[in-house]
Amino acid sequence: MAAFISGIELNRGFYDDVVGPILRPWRHSVGHLGWGSDVLGYDTERSTDHGWGPRLEVFVDEANVAPARSALDAQLPDEFAGYPVRFGWDDWPVRHHVEVSTLAAWLHAQLGHDATAGMTAIDWLVIPQQKLLEVVRGAVYHDGLGTLALVRARLAYFPDDVWTWMLACQWRRVSQEEPFVGRTAEVGDELGSRVLAARQARELMRLHFLYAHTYWPYAKWFGTAYRALPRSDELLPHLDDATAATDFIEREKALTRAYETVARMHNDSGLPPVDDPTVRPFYGRPFLVLASERFVDACLAAVNDEALRALPRIGSIDQFVDSTDVLSYAQHAARLRAAYEEHEHA
Repeated sequence: MAAFISGIELNRGFYDDVVGPILRPWRHSVGHLGWGSDVLGYDTERSTDHGWGPRLEVFVDEANVAPARSALDAQLPDEFAGYPVRFGWDDWPVRHHVEVSTLAAWLHAQLGHDATAGMTAIDWLVIPQQKLLEVVRGAVYHDGLGTLALVRARLAYFPDDVWTWMLACQWRRVSQEEPFVGRTAEVGDELGSRVLAARQARELMRLHFLYAHTYWPYAKWFGTAYRALPRSDELLPHLDDATAATDFIEREKALTRAYETVARMHNDSGLPPVDDPTVRPFYGRPFLVLASERFVDACLAAVNDEALRALPRIGSIDQFVDSTDVLSYAQHAARLRAAYEEHEHA
């Protein structure tokens, strides 16, 4: 077996040495994009046992799709750098994985929307962040069409109003379950308290992704990506303590530190600050909370788009949907546009 190299580097050589020369007759753009841990840069030797190998997305003008496909089908070698060029896994048949299409067609399949034509606020909200990562991460090896880099730059992160509205919705999620960690422990539901603490940890991590202007990936790589965020070292010890605590007193202490750490991130963000960003009792009950609705209001104050402000505070599709079968397939996610449009036109 060949020595492991990352998928990004393997496919750089695959383009330079094999695919690029075959495509020379046609103007084209090529990248290692789409699904796969290797596109995100998280592949290891373990990844090579399943759906991993020479794989590229090729974009050409519409008139050149068929001839470029035919040339690749006829001229691709059997292997490259010790890896088979034609491979299958699970229910996927053995074939090569150099896909040819127009950029617009690929984006529509990938995102449920042709992003070359621009994006509305609702377009942004119904595209799962993992699907956006599959466009803006990975690598571009050649951009002869001159459009792939432009699209990736356009999709690099949410527009300001969408981002700020999503922050408000994310703080609302934190607010809704803040007091429950203590209340469940008070009635002897220790497992419920631990589950709720873990839920709050995830919501705080998502807030941090938003403040860092970074898309979060799907569950397998969520923690890995989080550790790479600036200032993650400030929050991780508190989240570790909160999720590992075996009694409520220690769990609340850790969550208190975590809440206040993210509150400081908000006040450092340039958005309207919140006075006294510290915890306090939940009304008359002996549970410490941040009273996160204060941060909801601060974020909403920075949203200029009245249509966004009028939407229910459910957030983007990643914030209110947890199903892999929805978030992995743009065509399924796109069906949830109605959750926004029925309010937009009300």
